[in-house]
Amino acid sequence: MRAFYSGQFVLPLPTGHRFPMGRYVLLRDQLEQHLPEVQMFEAPRASDGELALVHTPQWIASISDGSVSPEAMREIGFPWSEAMVERSRRSTGATIAACRTAMGEGVSANMAGGTHHASAGKGGGFCVFNDAAVAARLMQAEQGRRGRIPLHVAVIDLDVHQGNGTASIFRNDASVFTLSMHGQKNFPFRKEASDLDVELPDGCGDDDYLAALEHALDELDRRFSPGLVIYLAGADPFERDRLGRLKLSFDGLEARDRRVFDFAWQRRIPLAFAMAGGYASDIAETVQVQLGTFRVACEYWRRWQNAAP
Repeated sequence: MRAFYSGQFVLPLPTGHRFPMGRYVLLRDQLEQHLPEVQMFEAPRASDGELALVHTPQWIASISDGSVSPEAMREIGFPWSEAMVERSRRSTGATIAACRTAMGEGVSANMAGGTHHASAGKGGGFCVFNDAAVAARLMQAEQGRRGRIPLHVAVIDLDVHQGNGTASIFRNDASVFTLSMHGQKNFPFRKEASDLDVELPDGCGDDDYLAALEHALDELDRRFSPGLVIYLAGADPFERDRLGRLKLSFDGLEARDRRVFDFAWQRRIPLAFAMAGGYASDIAETVQVQLGTFRVACEYWRRWQNAAP
């Protein structure tokens, strides 16, 4: 199974910054050690033209040349640097590459990404560009150029924080279905309307979470028929996540992943996934959740290969 990484493009963050940049290198190490069937490739760099499928020219230019305002950077939560710009482009490129690969092979991954708080003209919450939105738009454009039927895309966002940027980008767009299942009282405190929002109370555990997910996927299936799923497999619903406020166990998160992959497999819908958030005090626990997602993904990738003609 092919996965795309941008972990070598490291943001220079001040000491004590709460964003766990080190988790990306740890994930790569764990995949090399425990899942050698995952083939890892350096992420391509998203171009201005690709980013412009979603983002305003003003936002792309101001981020790229450093003229972005200090207020806008405070909303993102990172200091501006050329390395930040490069990593943001690469992380978006990784989801593009994962979507292209999934369209041919069934399943593929971005080992980072899931930057769902970025909207057309601004960032937020550690998100500069919206990788899932850019990839969705590009896959639609590429399928249109090939003269095929229009591509419908479902974004299944199971990060613990609402995908407000994705919701705002695809508002009133019938070709993309946005499903966000998140903590009701968690960030962002001013939420946007997704096509389907499932708001969970603080302390929600495995059983209630999985029941809510089952209902949400049934609703998605009733209302929409995607040709591609982009799955944001956030590790932050984990019970010991510093920012999550939910109570999912390792087993509960594996069951969550399995249910999403099974939804796509049963309908033979290609699925690309990104890692999104994860802020456990012990970074190794976040990486353990992510490694579990990759284990499930590999199982379903093998099913796709065995079913190929």
